[in-house]
Amino acid sequence: MSTELLFRDDAYLNSASARVVAVGAGGIELDRTLFYPLGGGQAGDTGFLVRASGERLRVADTRKGDGPDRVLHIPAAGAALPEPGEAVTLELDWPRRYRVMRLHTALHLLSCVIVAPVTGGNIAPDRARLDFDIELAALDAQRIEAQTNRLIASAVATETAWITDAELDAQPELVKTMSVQPPRGLGRVRLLRIPGIDLQPCGGTHVANIGEIGAIRVVRIRSEGRHNRRVEISLTDSG
Repeated sequence: MSTELLFRDDAYLNSASARVVAVGAGGIELDRTLFYPLGGGQAGDTGFLVRASGERLRVADTRKGDGPDRVLHIPAAGAALPEPGEAVTLELDWPRRYRVMRLHTALHLLSCVIVAPVTGGNIAPDRARLDFDIELAALDAQRIEAQTNRLIASAVATETAWITDAELDAQPELVKTMSVQPPRGLGRVRLLRIPGIDLQPCGGTHVANIGEIGAIRVVRIRSEGRHNRRVEISLTDSG
């Protein structure tokens, strides 16, 4: 049974009701969720499942289950588990998710400032990074930071669109990340469009307007192997 992924339609939803479908060694499955599972370089969400009694079960991580759109909610160690069929209220750790959304969207802009093949990436609540196949000497932290912040200041609204697998096959240039391919098999692929700036497949969560990112800083640029140059960023208001 697939999980209804509420975050696909509304990344700002931070509370919802759901029903427990299964409880196993891998985690708790629900009929619907607003928790994003680890994938595409983006960290899995955390938060709480609140039982009818008011008991709060901590969700320490969220992972993908076996099969398309199956999500496992990983409980904190020692937590009392709910029963299949039980109704629960989902409470997302919203401040954490929102930082991830801002950083994830910032990486889309970073990939436009640094024009090179993307070989990897990761988004955590405090920092995010992209790896590029480019010469280290071509990466100037001050220039990258200034150009990315200039794009953020343009405050462009983001858009979500869908194309078929066949349409994506006909436009391979849309896929910037060499290490992570868009999920296929459902017949369609989700795109994030930042009009006039970027368009690429992405199943993660993003802000509605790039102005919400706020200023970023380039934390570090370093070499990570023969063909990887890593650029790490953080939000200026997150320490």
